Amino acid sequence: MSKVNAEAKRPVARSEMSKLAWTWKEMKRNKVAYFMLAPFFLLFIIFTILPVILSMFLSLTDFNMLQMPNMVWFDNFTRLFLEDEIFLIACKNTLIFAAITGPVSYMLSLLIAWFINELPPKIRSVVTLIFYAPSISGQVYLIWKTLFSSDAYGWVNATMMKLGLISSPILWFEDADYVMPLCIVVALWTSLGTAFLSFIAGFQTIDRSLYEAAAVDGIKNRWQELWYITLPTMKPQLMFGAVLSITSSFGFGAIVTALCGFPSVDYAAHTIMHHLDDYGGSRYEVGYASAIAVVLFVIMFSCNIIIKKALAKVGT
Repeated sequence: MSKVNAEAKRPVARSEMSKLAWTWKEMKRNKVAYFMLAPFFLLFIIFTILPVILSMFLSLTDFNMLQMPNMVWFDNFTRLFLEDEIFLIACKNTLIFAAITGPVSYMLSLLIAWFINELPPKIRSVVTLIFYAPSISGQVYLIWKTLFSSDAYGWVNATMMKLGLISSPILWFEDADYVMPLCIVVALWTSLGTAFLSFIAGFQTIDRSLYEAAAVDGIKNRWQELWYITLPTMKPQLMFGAVLSITSSFGFGAIVTALCGFPSVDYAAHTIMHHLDDYGGSRYEVGYASAIAVVLFVIMFSCNIIIKKALAKVGT
């Protein structure tokens, strides 16, 4: 009898039945796990999947929050790419910002986490807090606005005038030449957030015996350990960090608004997020704003696919 029960509980080989039947069999076998995950799945569908689907539908309409939406099909996208010059500026600024802050913040988080992992436990906790604090500080922008204040009392202006480097204060956040570089620096300074913590956790879960086995197999230095042992073992954390880095690099509008106001001078740091907020939150052209959101979603989704393929090659 016990042998029969053991056979019933044995996972059925996928080759023995169709894909659909195998999936259903596994779901029934793990029904308790699915029941525990059901609340998350429900909330995820309601607050993530459905809004994305609704946004895709509204992007094909002229919905304005007051009247019933009318189908205009791809007119919003035509207007977006052929008539809206500000959107093209926003795309350029967003891609520049994402191309710099995304990879740099990702590598910065990984390398600093690797460095912190080598420290003694007590020191590690303090150093982690020091690096993580800027990402959770509510007054982080106040520090930079004080440093780069546009009058002679700003610390940077005062220091440069004292040294004779400039004769009059520089309008840092009112000058189009300085707005984007400063926003990028602030974004990098605050980029050691959740991904950074996940990397530290990933480093500490690696089995130390893997390094001993690798040394026997011919691994000679720390860089080879990192590439062939550490990074392949941390692929879940690497993927999680990549998703967060992409999301933050394409959605950095809050930094510019806090430092430069909205809109920034000459649209020097105007992003897709700003354009979305403008049409969706100020003008209530929800159909047009949904078209902007769909474009941003496609860009971010494409970047996630590229990153996933790139990470698949780590350690190979």
